[in-house]
Amino acid sequence: MPKIGIIYGMETSFPQALVDHINTKRVPGVVAEHVKIGAVRIADPSGYRVIIDRVSHDIDFYRAYLRNAMLNGAIVINNPFWSSSDDRFFNYALAHKLGMAVPRTVILPHKQHPPGTSVQSMRNLVFPLDWDEVFHYVGFPAYLKAATRAGWSHVHRVENPEEFFAAYDESGALCMMLQQAIHFGEYLRCYVVGQAKTHVMRYDPSQPHHLRYIRGGEVSSSALCERVAKDSLSLCKALGLDFNTLEFAVHDGTPYVIDCVNPASDADMHLVGKENFQWAVENIANLAIEKALSSERPQLQYRWFHLLDPDPVLAGEK
Repeated sequence: MPKIGIIYGMETSFPQALVDHINTKRVPGVVAEHVKIGAVRIADPSGYRVIIDRVSHDIDFYRAYLRNAMLNGAIVINNPFWSSSDDRFFNYALAHKLGMAVPRTVILPHKQHPPGTSVQSMRNLVFPLDWDEVFHYVGFPAYLKAATRAGWSHVHRVENPEEFFAAYDESGALCMMLQQAIHFGEYLRCYVVGQAKTHVMRYDPSQPHHLRYIRGGEVSSSALCERVAKDSLSLCKALGLDFNTLEFAVHDGTPYVIDCVNPASDADMHLVGKENFQWAVENIANLAIEKALSSERPQLQYRWFHLLDPDPVLAGEK
């Protein structure tokens, strides 16, 4: 009997609703449950055909468990070989290579030496940095944000060099990016499930988290909605992500991608609203059941190089 498991952290409404919805469908031979994990033996099968992961990006133990499960045949949504080891700067660069509109962005050296390093570790670094060139390229206003942290943590809006240096001085050993601020009249989020289905949502990042998803109303144009969905699908296919949310700031009709990867996309009913919640539950449930009944093998390779390199030999194809 193919089992579907879900591991999660603090959220409550989505995991329970997902387990209940899968089981309510009464698909012959398929059952869903909350995963329970103790000490994990090396190369031991997990007992699950599909595992839906909502927390391993924050917890090393769960990430190791999931990678071991994949090695032994389990399909994990999202693939922990990618979703827990990506970086935001690479994601922006990949989006740009795929033809998406991306704000001007630079990655910056650490303000302080990372733990266990010293000035000797930085001998390849240009010093002092040409800050005038950086500011000329990115422009102001801009956002200083962490290169390896998802969501809105460690994000500072800076209007001039003085504000930039004040925020940069506080970044410590984090690796930071400076990114052009996009003046937007509309802001959108897009769910992608199974690299095939999309759901575009209106969003207001200036509001408290529980008020950001705008209930009711439509996206300003069908063409914009189609562009956001197309760009979102392109990136998720390249990254091999089966459940992701992308953010877009819309300026003069062009959607600029602001956030590319969310390893555990918002899905709490009290945050996203009933309509968005029901869409996520239904489509993730269907995807998990489809994979549980399939002969699909776990994907242990990155996907993006197949899309970028036209040479099949260099892309690793036979």
